[in-house]
Amino acid sequence: YVLSQHTQVQFMSITQLADECGTAEATISRFCRSLKLKGFNAFKIELARHSVPATAQPKTHSTDTPAGRCQEVGRQAVDAVNQTIELMQPQQVAQAVELIEQAPRVLCIGSGGSMVLATECAHMFSTVTGKFCSIADSHMQMSAVATLEQNGIILLFSYSGATTNGLQVLEVAKARGLKTILVTRFPKSPAAKLADVVLRCGSNEGPFQFGSVAAKIAQLVVVDVLFQEYFSRNQAECEENIQSIASALSNMHI
Repeated sequence: YVLSQHTQVQFMSITQLADECGTAEATISRFCRSLKLKGFNAFKIELARHSVPATAQPKTHSTDTPAGRCQEVGRQAVDAVNQTIELMQPQQVAQAVELIEQAPRVLCIGSGGSMVLATECAHMFSTVTGKFCSIADSHMQMSAVATLEQNGIILLFSYSGATTNGLQVLEVAKARGLKTILVTRFPKSPAAKLADVVLRCGSNEGPFQFGSVAAKIAQLVVVDVLFQEYFSRNQAECEENIQSIASALSNMHI
C-alpha cells in the first residue's frame, strides 16, 4: 500500500494507514521499527525525504513571482477554511459549547505550533469570560490537569492527534473523569479515541511543514465557530463582560 500510495501516506495518521491496510496500529508501529525508525512520524519524514516533495493540493498559480505566491497562499487559506466548514459537525460544536458553559475553568493546551493556537483560543475567549487559561509548559500542563476541579474541562489542540504530550494529558484527564475537547485534523487518531468531543479542522500538512499557516487558519476557524456559538448562547453576560473589559483597558491606549 505504501509503495503504491506513497504521496497520500505522507498526509495520513497512523490510524488511517492501519484502516486502509486492514491491520492494527501496533502492526504499523512494528513495521516502522523494523526499518529502524522510532515511529510512524519518523517513517513519514523518511518517506517524504525520498519522494517527490509532497504538497497538499496541486498548485494552480505560478509561484515564480510575488503575485503568483500571493495567489497560491490565498488559495491555500481559502481551501483550509472551506475544508474546515465542511468537516465540522454542528452537534459536536453544540456539545463542546455545552461543556464550556458548565465548566468553571477551561484549560487550553497544545504542543509546539498547536500551543500557539491554544493561547489564541484562550485570548479570544478572555474577551467575554474569565474561565479560560492557557498553559505552555508540559510539566505545568500535567500539574494543572491533575488538580483541575471535576467540572473543569481540557481543550486540547493537536493537529496530528498523535503527540506524546497530548496523549498523556488525555490519559490523565480520562483517569480523573474530566471532560475533554480535541481540535484535530484526524478523527481516527489516538487522541480522538480518548477525547469526549472531537472538532475537525481542514488543510493537509506534509511531514516537513511543522505547523503551516493554512493549518493554523483551519484551527482558528474552529475556535471562532466555538466563540460565536458561546457568545450567541450567553449574549447578555458576554456583552456585560466586554463593556467591563473595554472600560478597564481604556486607559491603556493613547
